[in-house]
Amino acid sequence: MLALRCIVGDLRQVRCLCINHHVHKTSSLSKGQRSSVNIKLRTRLAVTLLVSGGLLGAWWYVHAEKQEKDQQRRLEQLRQVALGQGNFSLLDHQGRRCTKRDFLGSWVLLYFGFTHCPDICPDELEKMSAVVASLDQDKSLPPVQPVFITVDPERDDVAALSRYVKDFHPRLLGLTGTAEEVKEAGRDYRVYASPGVKDEDGDYIVDHTILMYLVSPDGLFLDYYNRMKSQEQITTSIRNHIRNHVSLAKD
Repeated sequence: MLALRCIVGDLRQVRCLCINHHVHKTSSLSKGQRSSVNIKLRTRLAVTLLVSGGLLGAWWYVHAEKQEKDQQRRLEQLRQVALGQGNFSLLDHQGRRCTKRDFLGSWVLLYFGFTHCPDICPDELEKMSAVVASLDQDKSLPPVQPVFITVDPERDDVAALSRYVKDFHPRLLGLTGTAEEVKEAGRDYRVYASPGVKDEDGDYIVDHTILMYLVSPDGLFLDYYNRMKSQEQITTSIRNHIRNHVSLAKD
């Protein structure tokens, strides 16, 4: 009986040893399998990232190409509809012949008016002078040339303009010419001008477009400012245009 108990005890020990060995083996295999799975996941992740990066790079290149083509198409459309594509030829307030080509490469703030204007033209020219003076204080910006073109060549000859421009910015350039030359300059910017009926003294008012035109170094109209725009608003707008300007001129 004692011997039987010993045999049973030995069998139990053997069974325990076998079970422990099996559990240990299973545990070892599980760790190896997990390691293998982790390696495969990392490999797949790396491949996915590489493929995604390649696709993203290709998309960015195609997108950049499309944006460049769209920009070129937009610039070509702007060239076709831009104002100021003509070339006026007028006399300045010192009697020198001046053409539009003389302003190429410079920023120009342009106003059409007449020296006998009682209030609007002086007010707008004072505002324009203040804008130019404010921009002059920013040394990072190129100078802006203020220009005044008369819509009343009958009365605004060289001598009249010479006297008139002295009341405004020292760089203000007054331009006049024959009736046809002045009309052509205005037509280039779609300026409306119509002399009124003369009174008994021969005086009259000229009804005309009241706008300031910003002209880029390309010689093309870029923006305009009506009477409702303040000096500060115009100054800010011109400063932004200068800093963000994209040339419309053809190479």
